[in-house]
Amino acid sequence: MSLMSFPSLGADFQKGFAAAQTGDFATALREWTPLAEQGNALAQFNLGIMYEKGKGVLQDDKAAVKWYTLAAEQGYATAQYNLGVMYAIGDGVLQDDKTAVKWFTLAAEQGHATAQYNLGNMYDNGYGVLQDYKTAIKWYTLAAEQGHAKAQLNLGIMYDNGYGVLQDYKTAVKWWTLAAEQGHAKAQSNLGIMYSLGNGVIKDFVNAHMWANIASANGNENGGKIRDLVAEKMTPSQLEKAQDLARECVAKNYIGC
Repeated sequence: MSLMSFPSLGADFQKGFAAAQTGDFATALREWTPLAEQGNALAQFNLGIMYEKGKGVLQDDKAAVKWYTLAAEQGYATAQYNLGVMYAIGDGVLQDDKTAVKWFTLAAEQGHATAQYNLGNMYDNGYGVLQDYKTAIKWYTLAAEQGHAKAQLNLGIMYDNGYGVLQDYKTAVKWWTLAAEQGHAKAQSNLGIMYSLGNGVIKDFVNAHMWANIASANGNENGGKIRDLVAEKMTPSQLEKAQDLARECVAKNYIGC
């Protein structure tokens, strides 16, 4: 959640933004509060962040909710998303999944990728709505297509298990590869499983070991277990190759592995 600025919003707003950028939140508060009270959605949103994070003011979730709500009601997507988060976790308001869904939906419909992911998760698990895998797939896909790694991971899980779609290992591998290339350890671990079983790809213990090894290095415990199980089925030369590939993959930031 970061402060936002637009050059067309006037000298007072930009003065506040410049002050905030240097850590002078007292000046930012002084410049933005009158604008927010006059209905400036971006000033309202930025005040929400300041109150949520305790920047220049005492941390106050209720005040954050107040300002986020005013901005959200004007259609400001990031305020809608932040407000959805506040309701989902119960910060400054009673925890309320239905209201979280409402705000996530409004932000998601404007193309906010993380709101789309969160909305997919709500439908996936039945939080605040009836569980609906097909709708979860819809929102996960929109977020995944924008490069949201967690959405890519979850979308892969849906295809792997056939939740809301026909089971399709190749498509699961596609989405997990995209998430793995962003460094998502669980997606990397899942690729290790797919290569070890030959699900959606040709069975390949070298690639299985490579991805599982990388996942383990990135903190995924299951990755280490998969790596060690696969290693039992490999020759010393295969192990050496897998370890070489893992080093190369890390050096390439996981792209094109």
